[in-house]
This record gives sequence, structure tokens and C-alpha cells, in this order.
Amino acid sequence: MPRTWFTVISDVIDRAHLTGGEDLAVIAGQATASLGIELGLYLVDLPQRHLHPLPPHRGDPLPIDSTVAGRAFRLVEIYAVRDRQTGRPTLWVPVLDGAHRVGMLSLALPEDTDADDPELRGSCWTLAGVLGQTVMSKLSQSDLLHRTRRPKPLSVSAELLWQLLPPQTLANANMTVSAVVEYYDEAGGDGYDYDSGEQRGYVAVFDATGHDLQAGLVCSTALAATRHARRGGCELPEIADRADHVVRANTSHSRFATALLMELDFTTGVLTYLNAGHPPPVLLRSGRMAKQLAHGRRLPLGLQHLDTANPSPPPATERLEPGDRLLLYTDGVTEARNDRGEHFGLRRLIDLVERHNAAGFPAPETLRRVAHAVLDHQRGQLHDDATLLLVEWPTPNHPRLLPAERAPVLH
Repeated sequence: MPRTWFTVISDVIDRAHLTGGEDLAVIAGQATASLGIELGLYLVDLPQRHLHPLPPHRGDPLPIDSTVAGRAFRLVEIYAVRDRQTGRPTLWVPVLDGAHRVGMLSLALPEDTDADDPELRGSCWTLAGVLGQTVMSKLSQSDLLHRTRRPKPLSVSAELLWQLLPPQTLANANMTVSAVVEYYDEAGGDGYDYDSGEQRGYVAVFDATGHDLQAGLVCSTALAATRHARRGGCELPEIADRADHVVRANTSHSRFATALLMELDFTTGVLTYLNAGHPPPVLLRSGRMAKQLAHGRRLPLGLQHLDTANPSPPPATERLEPGDRLLLYTDGVTEARNDRGEHFGLRRLIDLVERHNAAGFPAPETLRRVAHAVLDHQRGQLHDDATLLLVEWPTPNHPRLLPAERAPVLH
């Protein structure tokens, strides 16, 4: 029976059930070799600066900002190049899990292949999707996959944090959420969470006091407590109250976490939010800053009991317009200092986000670039965790989160 793309992809799926993460590139390469195609699988590292090859492929990491593979990753597009030595056409295909960018797939095709053939590209895209979902499903079972994504070893607090955080990008027809956390290798005090249901979306950002393992424990406790209450059917005020109690009862009395908890009604666009001592989020409308959302304030999680004279304040509301974006951040972003003692500042942050909005970059690429700008401002030496999160409602019809030739119309 002749080998086809269907049998190749089916073979990868079937063999992946009993395959460890370290063998994914091997089984995929064996399957495509039957079509005369040489495969290489690359994973993006946590700081999103390089693409790292998985065995058996060898070679140096590929810089995202200065290579064809990196350009395909940044723009989420399928790129064709011709190898200067062999003359074989090669496709670079983004590897995604949903809209979360996992890495890149290189496919060196037989010499006489038309690399622009839509059917061929569609099959390569499907294979890349299978591998993206499989990589993420195997991540908790494979130290090799974790090591491949880490240019430097993680601290214990960062190890704990990355096990709790959801993927850095979520997208469906109702909402896009994307987040970045720096220092990726020493983080522990910052965290984020999200959920997207049929009618409502939920987003949260946390910032615990301190820069040590205790900060990681406080942040993890706050994240787990709010997630537990949300999954139990609680509304925002009760989510915050329960988290406040759990943090107070299970961490040092000198520790607390600021937090921003948000719910968005997808039908009406009404945003409901509570701000527990956190920097206020920024509302971006038509690509520009419209306002800061400065209401709904309460004490940080773990400290609300100190305000015995007043009941917990009610949440605030804001009606969004289609196409609005919300920018959430921790103070490690705006308070990053350069050698002259100048803060990165809110105005600089908003200018960068507005500029990347105008350039048409989707939320994941916008945040990748902004996070690198914050690090560059402080010569790569942050003195506090820095977390950024962008929310867009609803997801545009053509969100540039998938290759243009493969992206469906969402509405």
C-alpha cells in the first residue's frame, strides 16, 4: 500500500500513545521519511528568544529575531526556502497547541516538489498541529522537553510556578488571552490564570511580596485558591474572599499577594473586576489607550481582614466595545530601572503596545517584544518579576494567530 499523508499522520498519532517526549521527533521523522521528507522539530524556549532542536536533530539553537525559522515563528506563517547546498525546498511550519506557539517544524522536501502546493502545505500544517498538541501533552512526563525549553536552570520557585500556569496563549471566537512572565528562570512571585466558558471569560494576575521561595508559595496559594473557588461556581467577591482567607491561614502573616480578578460577559461585553492592591489595568480602544480601570479596589489577598470597619467592597464594571484590548501588568514591568535610575514607566509600556498594535501584531508577538524591551531597559537584570497579559474581545475574524492560508473565519 503506497504511503500517503493520511497514513503518515495516522502513524505519528498511533505511535505517540506509547512514546515519551524524547522520541517525538524520531517517530515523526521516521513517518515522513517514507515520503522522502527529512523532518526537524524545534521547541521555543521560555524567554522566546531561540528555537532548540529535539533529538535526533543536531545543531545550534536558531535565534527567533534573525532567522527565517524565527520569522515564520514571529509572524505565524509557513515559509518556503531552498537549501543552498542540496537544492531541496524546505518548509518552515509553526508548531502550535491551539494558538500557543510551541516551536517550529522543518520539512526538507524532495528536490522536484512544489513547496507552494496548497494541499502539501495543508498536510504539513496538520502534522505540525498534531506534534504541537502531543508535545504539550507529554510535557509533564518528559524532563528532556523541559530541559530543551530552558536556556538556564530554573529556581525552585520558578519550577513550582511553571507547573501551575496555563499555556501562555488562549484563543477562541470569544476571547484571546496572552501572557509572558520574566524572569522566566527565577520567577515565583508573579502568576496569571484564565478560563473561557460558553458565556463568560475569566482572567487573573497575581503579584506576591518578596522574591524568594516564600513568594512563590504565596503566589501559588493565591492562584490555586482563586481557581478552586472559581471552579466551585463562586462569583468574583466570593472568589476574592476565599482566596484572602486561604492566603492568610496558610502563609506567613507578613506575606500577601496583590491580584486583579476579572470576568467578561461575552454577550454584552460587560467587564466585572476586583482590584486587590494591584496596578490598574489599561483599556486600549482602536489601538490606543482609552483609560485606566481604577475602581473595584480592596486590600491585597491575605490582608482584607485588617479592614474590620468595612465589608468587602463590590466589584466594578466597565462595558467594552468589540475590538477592545485590556493590558494587565505587574509593577516589575513599570518599575524596571536602567543604569540612570529611569523607570521603564507606564507611558513607555503603553507606547510600545500601541506601536505593535498599529503594526498588526497579535497579542503573543506583541508581548514577546514588549517583554524583551523591558529586559533590555534593565540590561537583562530585572530586580523584580515582570508579568504582562493582553486580553482581546472578541477574537478578530482573521487574528493572525494561525497561518493566513489555514486560518478559519471565526464569526
